[in-house]
Amino acid sequence: MPNILLTRIDNRLIHGQVGVTWTNHLGANLVLVANDDVAKDQVRQDLMDMVLPDTVGTRFFTLQKTIDVIHKAADRQKIFIVCKTPQDVLTLVEGGAPIDKVNVGNMHYEEGKEQITSTVSIDDKDKETFKKLNELGVELDIRRVPDERGKDMMSFI
Repeated sequence: MPNILLTRIDNRLIHGQVGVTWTNHLGANLVLVANDDVAKDQVRQDLMDMVLPDTVGTRFFTLQKTIDVIHKAADRQKIFIVCKTPQDVLTLVEGGAPIDKVNVGNMHYEEGKEQITSTVSIDDKDKETFKKLNELGVELDIRRVPDERGKDMMSFI
C-alpha cells in the first residue's frame, strides 16, 4: 500500500504554500502532481520544482499514469498528491488510488461558481463530484494551511 500522506486540491498545484508549508507539515519527501496538462509541460514542471526544497522529489504524472503506478511506490516514499480539480481526484479514486482524505485548499472563483469560503468556489459539477467522493468514503476537509481549523466540505453542499 503506498504511503499517501494527503491529497490536496489546489488549482495552483505547487506554489509556496504547498511547496513549503504543507510539505514540511506532512513530512513528505515526494510531491506527486497528478494532472494531464502539467505532465506534458516541462516549463511548468521546472517552475514548480523550484518551489520545493532539494530534499523533496517530484513526479508529474497524468491521471492514468498515477493510477497505473501508485501501488508500486516504495515504502520510503511519503507521498503528497496534488490535483487541480475535484474531478481529477475522483478519477484517481475510481481508478483504484487509495485516497481516503482530501484537503480542499484552493479553487478559484470564476463565472458560474459560488464562493463558499475565502479560497474555495464551487459549481454544480463540483458539488456532484464532492458528493461522489463522500459516498466513496473520502474525507473532505477545507483548509488553506495546516494550522487552520478545517471545515467539513459536505457542510457546504
